[in-house]
Amino acid sequence: MFTSTVLPASMWRYTELASSLFQKCLMFAGVLFVLALAGVQSGNPTMLGGLKFLMPTSEEVALDDELDVEDIDPSAETLNARMRGAMDYVSRRYRVSAEALEPIFATAQATGRQLHLDPLLIIAVIGIESRFNPFSESDFGAKGLMQVVPRFHQDKLPEAADQAAFLNPVINVQVGAKVLKESIRRNGGLENGLQQFGGAVGDPGRRYATKVLAEKQRLEQAVQHLRANGATQASAATLAKAG
Repeated sequence: MFTSTVLPASMWRYTELASSLFQKCLMFAGVLFVLALAGVQSGNPTMLGGLKFLMPTSEEVALDDELDVEDIDPSAETLNARMRGAMDYVSRRYRVSAEALEPIFATAQATGRQLHLDPLLIIAVIGIESRFNPFSESDFGAKGLMQVVPRFHQDKLPEAADQAAFLNPVINVQVGAKVLKESIRRNGGLENGLQQFGGAVGDPGRRYATKVLAEKQRLEQAVQHLRANGATQASAATLAKAG
């Protein structure tokens, strides 16, 4: 004699519901995989960025860890020759004293090193955003050297810092650099990241990114020019001694 088990009607309904949910999860995972594959093959950063919001990855966790910038003491940071040359150029171009610029450049150098960002890119953004006015404020409420919007980036402030911290040049550069790094990573590249940082994602001409990169190129050229002049003067001094 064989016995048979008859499940109650409610149990059948739960079983069918679980099966249906499982099938939908499999379909959703399949769609995500196809979209991700298409994004990789087409190089579409927008598609990949959208998937990141749907399904967090270990890369995003690494990004959060990477944005943990250590406390910086600008007075303990020695500017390298590249940054010192750029500072000389900025001082002359924007008519700002080197003494006022040095902590800004020291913070950009230290923060850039920690975030793996070119410090001259940070300096270029400052030039475009505020022309090195630490008390600059836009109509939209963006503040300081890198024009950080406080209501969007409270989480990036040091502990116990208040709203006035956004006008602190050192803290503003640290926070602004974090925002810039995050924008670059989330948008799949430098130009797209700059466009988001500048609030100009919808601009097909990428004018904001173009302005920042042109400013960075001017800084690089100024550094090279100073190096060339230094080499020429050194050679002239050597020849004078030999004569």
